[in-house]
Amino acid sequence: MDNILDIRGLKKTYKGGVRALDGVELSIRSGEIFALLGPNGAGKTTLIGAVCGLVRPTGGTISAFGMDATRHWKAVRGRIGLVPQELSFDIFDKVIRQVRYSRGMFGCAPDEARIEEVLKSLSLWDKRDVQIRELSGGMKRRVMIAKALAHDPDLLFLDEPTAGVDVELRRDMWRQIDALRERGVTIILTTHYIEEAEEMADRVGVINKGKLLLVDDKDTIMAKLGRTEAHFALPVALGAVPGVLSAYPLHLEEEGTCLIYRGGDGTGKGKREVAELAQLMAREGIAYVGLDIRDSTLEDIFVDLVEDKPAEVTA
Repeated sequence: MDNILDIRGLKKTYKGGVRALDGVELSIRSGEIFALLGPNGAGKTTLIGAVCGLVRPTGGTISAFGMDATRHWKAVRGRIGLVPQELSFDIFDKVIRQVRYSRGMFGCAPDEARIEEVLKSLSLWDKRDVQIRELSGGMKRRVMIAKALAHDPDLLFLDEPTAGVDVELRRDMWRQIDALRERGVTIILTTHYIEEAEEMADRVGVINKGKLLLVDDKDTIMAKLGRTEAHFALPVALGAVPGVLSAYPLHLEEEGTCLIYRGGDGTGKGKREVAELAQLMAREGIAYVGLDIRDSTLEDIFVDLVEDKPAEVTA
């Protein structure tokens, strides 16, 4: 699969010395959905702004569609759609006029059939003659997506596309995004909702403090960094982990009444070790009155990475 976007050594330092991007290296494959995760201030929006020509980098290169994004910025920008976090339109204008205007801004010839298609795909056709100020927050965000799609971009950036919308609208947007991918649009989205990345993305990247910490397929991430956690509830508090169990990654919590295992990987090793532990504890007469087992989620891995916990990243 060819790359539609290649970013090499990208840096951005704002006045005052704030380093928003610190040597970012990233390639995006044509036709994929890529989710960029990170806390507030991690550099997500700055990265998008740099690719879209809204932010001038202080170092590095950006190549999109095989072209240098600096030298051929107009051609590159004409093939990119952007849905920013902040809603941006004339709230007193009608939906259809705003979408038409956006298409014209990119030099595209008028095409009422295409405008109708875009609006219908986002369930906005019935609202085409409504002033934007009369729409709900979720519908306004759909108008932003319609504007971004009006000129038929090959690469679409969605910066927190479902922020502030309810669960039903969020799931509806997921379906719309999947439909865009089916039409061949490459999509890069940022989100605070980890389940969005798990639901939609082919690959996931984690950025924090301007550095890209991890980029990989979801399944590969889970295999590399996934863990199993088991809580053994003890009837009597222990002062220390029994020596006979020292071969396993264990520690005590809740004043010695909970023996906790954290280990394994995404291959099932953790569950096998928990089963071995349970058998060993039974043989050694170490009683427990309850056992709770769970596998780590993508959100657990994300939290470990951004909180600088040791996640054993092996790229």
